Amino acid sequence: MDWLQIFVLSIVQGLTEFLPISSSAHLILVPVFTDWDDQGLVFDVALHIGSLSAVVLYFRHELVGMTTSWCRSLAGRGTDDEARLAWWVILATIPVGLAGLAFEDVIQEVMRSPLVIAGGLIGFGLLLAWADWRRRGGRSEYRLTWRDALWIGGAQALALIPGTSRSGITMTAGLLLGLSREGSARFSFLLSIPVIVLAGGLEILHLAGAAAPVDWGALILGALLSGISAYLCIHFFLVFIQRIGMQPFVVYRLVLGVALLWLFGGA
Repeated sequence: MDWLQIFVLSIVQGLTEFLPISSSAHLILVPVFTDWDDQGLVFDVALHIGSLSAVVLYFRHELVGMTTSWCRSLAGRGTDDEARLAWWVILATIPVGLAGLAFEDVIQEVMRSPLVIAGGLIGFGLLLAWADWRRRGGRSEYRLTWRDALWIGGAQALALIPGTSRSGITMTAGLLLGLSREGSARFSFLLSIPVIVLAGGLEILHLAGAAAPVDWGALILGALLSGISAYLCIHFFLVFIQRIGMQPFVVYRLVLGVALLWLFGGA
């Protein structure tokens, strides 16, 4: 991998992991529109570590409070809002974990085409637009119930389809359940932590026993760039959606989806 490829893939991963525009779609499309070879699982793991570091750092205070309260609830010392939020993150992670294990081969072999990505971008983009226009409410992530968490977790499983966007579909589900834009986004970001850990762990299992050479310089640079861009993305996205909303991302999804249909629809 040359430095340009490392830079582009790292920035793409860092930005699209948390924007509602599908990181998997963009990482699939980068090699489609360039002459670059696939970057490989080792580099993917490094990029995910960078994104994970960013969201953990950004929500470090919330995570400390959630973890402390969750441990207290396990010890039978009562359940407060932070403990419940921690439980809802765990509960909402179960559906995507099960779906990932069940359908991993199908997703990798069948659903990584530009046309599938186009359908996901357009279809779920329109659903996000409707949820943001007509259904959003004022609840924060701390006002979720266990039923809400299951609904959002079930929606998150759809993100295994390239083009759906994990952050996009979980924010959409949150808006449909009456969360505010910021509340749905913050819960989506918190929910990304166990998902990235699970996805990274699965990729590491795939690498176990592999004798491929490791370019440590590329991995460290990729993780660093992915982490910086992801951290900035989280910060500015939360400010942006309070002022403007989700519609610019919907427009981007629709334009990209239509462009993919035009380019590959006759293939």
